[in-house]
Amino acid sequence: ELIENALVLDALVDDDGRVCGVTLHVIGQGSRDGVGRALGRAVILGTGGLGQVFAQTTNPPVSTGDGVALALRAGAGIADVEFIQFHPTVMWLGNNASGQQPLISEAVRGEGAVLVNDAGVRFMQGAHELADLAPRDVVAKVIMREMIKNGSDHVWLDVNAVSNFSERFPTIYQSCLDHNIDPTKDLIPVAPAAHYASGGVRVNLSGLSSISGLYACGETACTGVHGANRLASNSLLEGLVFAARIADDLKVNLPAQSEPVENNSKSILLDPAIRTDIANAMSKGAGVIRTRESLEEVLATLDQLAKRTSNQPCVEAWEVTNLHCLANVLVRSALIREETRGSHWREDFPNSLDSWQQRILQEMDMAGNYLHNLEKVINE
Repeated sequence: ELIENALVLDALVDDDGRVCGVTLHVIGQGSRDGVGRALGRAVILGTGGLGQVFAQTTNPPVSTGDGVALALRAGAGIADVEFIQFHPTVMWLGNNASGQQPLISEAVRGEGAVLVNDAGVRFMQGAHELADLAPRDVVAKVIMREMIKNGSDHVWLDVNAVSNFSERFPTIYQSCLDHNIDPTKDLIPVAPAAHYASGGVRVNLSGLSSISGLYACGETACTGVHGANRLASNSLLEGLVFAARIADDLKVNLPAQSEPVENNSKSILLDPAIRTDIANAMSKGAGVIRTRESLEEVLATLDQLAKRTSNQPCVEAWEVTNLHCLANVLVRSALIREETRGSHWREDFPNSLDSWQQRILQEMDMAGNYLHNLEKVINE
């Protein structure tokens, strides 16, 4: 059975602690039908990433990490959430922009476009030997430093050197026009934005989480394939491979349907109005460049926002509750990892350390407290 227009909420478990279904919030035709449930002999989470935890993101509005939050509340291990890949050149639409922001492909710089500051001066040439063609994480950090230095919200992409821009990049060209920017005459405002989460629900090579019956794949999962920084397009292969592995595992490990244990605990939902506050705090203090001070400021903000609860069980309340939960886990992991590795950059710990070749595994206990363990990474 296909249930459309539904938001997955929490896992249902049986007497043996195996996941045997989920609760759902179904949106009806113009009305809200409340919470229901769907039973299953196993549950596979494929709900995508968590990019909406940041103010600037290439992810769609529904990328609120619902599957990862579900797994965390169910007691499953969550790993590598500190490794968020930021795309360096996403169209800046203003401080109050929300939702999905248009991505300006790195191929544009490959065709000759260059980054400039408010004064029209190029700044990548002295930052890296490849200048504007440097790796994306390098470009993102240099842009952020330029923005901080000049007190600006964005930098500019000059595409004048790209011949036949409208023909070579028709989608980007049209997106610019849709936002009243003519790239043949105007500079394009750009800033780094959250693009991909290398972490998620920790799974084994069969896609199974630490809880029996609960699987995850795609950006929802942490398979370990991406390490600390995903290679472009590897996520497509990962999704295909692990979806097939999950199917193979379920062919031989699929028990009969069981009945869930009744759970009378009531979830505390947060006020949907805090969504922008969460995203702004995360982009400012837990984005491309992080320090202990900036991360602790974000945690303090999250603690204050947790006091703003809601008694309206609507989709927006569930989503913002999930975002708040994942923001906490991400910031705590970023604080614990006192080094720079991959897409995690600690300005106060700029080097990678051999002692940190281990994974931070986050869990939540029955009381809602965040716990963590370290898992050695074995290179074979």
